[in-house]
Amino acid sequence: MSENKRIKSALVSVFHKDGLDEIITKLHNEGVKFISTGGTQEFIESLGYPCEAVEDLTGYPSILGGRVKTLHPKVFGGILCRRELDGDLAQIEQYEIPEIDLVIVDLYPFEATVASGAEDAAIIEKIDIGGISLIRAAAKNHKDVVIVASKAQYTPLLELLEEKGAQTTLEDRRWFAKEAFAVSSGYDSAIFNYFDDNEGSYFRSAKDSAKVLRYGENPHQKGVFYGQFEEMFEQLQGKEISYNNLLDIDAAVSLIAEFDDLTFAILKHNNACGLASAPSMLEAWKKALAGDPVSAFGGVLVTNEIVDKASAEEINRLFFEVIIAPDYDMDALEVLTSKKNRIILIQKQPVKGGQMSRTLLNGVLMQDKDSKTETAADLKVVTTKTVSEQEIADLLFANKIVKHSKSNAIVLAKNNQLIASGVGQTSRVDALRHAIEKAGSFEFDLNGTVMASDAFFPFADCVEIAHQAGVVSVIQPGGSVRDQDTIDYCNKNGLSMVTTGFRHFKH
Repeated sequence: MSENKRIKSALVSVFHKDGLDEIITKLHNEGVKFISTGGTQEFIESLGYPCEAVEDLTGYPSILGGRVKTLHPKVFGGILCRRELDGDLAQIEQYEIPEIDLVIVDLYPFEATVASGAEDAAIIEKIDIGGISLIRAAAKNHKDVVIVASKAQYTPLLELLEEKGAQTTLEDRRWFAKEAFAVSSGYDSAIFNYFDDNEGSYFRSAKDSAKVLRYGENPHQKGVFYGQFEEMFEQLQGKEISYNNLLDIDAAVSLIAEFDDLTFAILKHNNACGLASAPSMLEAWKKALAGDPVSAFGGVLVTNEIVDKASAEEINRLFFEVIIAPDYDMDALEVLTSKKNRIILIQKQPVKGGQMSRTLLNGVLMQDKDSKTETAADLKVVTTKTVSEQEIADLLFANKIVKHSKSNAIVLAKNNQLIASGVGQTSRVDALRHAIEKAGSFEFDLNGTVMASDAFFPFADCVEIAHQAGVVSVIQPGGSVRDQDTIDYCNKNGLSMVTTGFRHFKH
C-alpha cells in the first residue's frame, strides 16, 4: 500500500484551543469529519462545523467524574486498526468502528499542578489516562495515523495542511510520532519524579526545547542545549550563545548569587579571575579587573546590580564575550551595544537549588547542589589568636569564591577584593604558589591578606608558605588527621585560623 495517506476523520480533545480554529477550518475544508468530547466539541461546533460526540460513537457517557471518556474499543479500534491487514478491516466493519486518521490531544497539566503547590489529591487527578493512551496508540500506529500530542505541534500541523492539504507521508507521520513519544515520556518522567520525591531510586529526566549549538566544547564535537534559557535570561544583543558560553554563564550566575553587597565578577573557564564588592559599581568593576586584567580578556562578566553609564564606559574598554546583569541604564546600553557580537544578558530569575547530574562511564552521577554558604556563626576559631571583624568579612568573602573554584583551589583576598587564586591544581601547595605568583605579577601587596582553601590542609606547608607571603588569617574546612600541625604553626607565628566543617570540592 502507498505510504501516502489522506486524513478523512479526526479525533480532537484538547484544553489549549488557541490556534486550533485555523486547523479545524482547514481540515473541514478538506472534507475531514470530526469526533470530539465536551468543550472541544462545543468549540468545533461554534465554528459552524459538524462534530460527532464520543459518547454517541461509543454508546457510553463520560463516567467517574470524567476519568473515563475515550477509553473504548470504538475509539481505540479506529486508531489502532492496521489498514493493510484484511483481518483488522473486517473487524472494524463488523463492529461498526470508524477509522480515525488524525488524533489531536493534549494532557492534563500535571507539572503545573505540582508547581502550584496543590494537595496530593488534586495532583493525582491530573495524571492523564485517556489522553496518554490516545497518544501512544496513535503514535504506535503512525504508519496510518497522524498524532498531534501538544499545542507545540499545532504550527507544524498547520504548515503541513497548507502545503499538502489532508495528505501525509510516512515521513510526516513518523516525525509527529517521535514528537508524541517525547511528550509522553516527559509526562511520565514528571509523574515518576513526583512519586520518587527526591529519593533517587531511579534516574528519570526529560527536557524540552532542544537547541542545537554551533558545536560542543570544541569545533569537532556536536552540542545541544536542552532547556528554557529564555526563562532565566533576556538576550538584548550578541551572537549565538555557544556551549562554552553556557558553561561560563552558569558558573557566573551561581557565583554572583552568593553576594548581597554590590559585586562585580569576571570569569574565565568557569573560574573567577577577578571579583570585588564595593559601594559603587565603578569601584567594584575596577577592583575586579585589577585582580587579573590579563585573564579578563575574552571573559564573562556578571554583576548583581544595574549597570550605569560610568561603569559601562570603563567596561567597554575590555574585549569580553558575555555580560550579565539584572538590568542596564539606557545610556549604559548605548555604550555596551557599540560592539555587536557582545552577548548582553538580563538575568530574570535566580539560580535554582535542587540537584545536579553529569554523565560518566556507563551511567549518571546525581547529587544535591552545594547550597551551603558559611556565615560568621559557622566559623570556629582554632588558634590562640582570634579574628577581627574585618578578617571575618574577608574570610567569608574568600570562602564564597573558593567554593566556586575548581579544585584544588586557594583564594587570597583582602578588603572585599579577590587578590589572586590558584585553581584546578593537582596539589594544594601548587594552587597556593600559583596564587602567590599571580598576585606578585600584578604587584599586589599580600601583607594583611586572608587565605581560603576548598579542603583541609594535609600538612602545615601551605600555612607556612602563606605566612611567609604575608597572609594573616586562614579559613578552611578542617578534618585532617594533621590539623594540629597546621594549628601549631599558626600559634607559633601569630596567624589566626577558623574552620567551618564544610568542604567545597568542585571537579
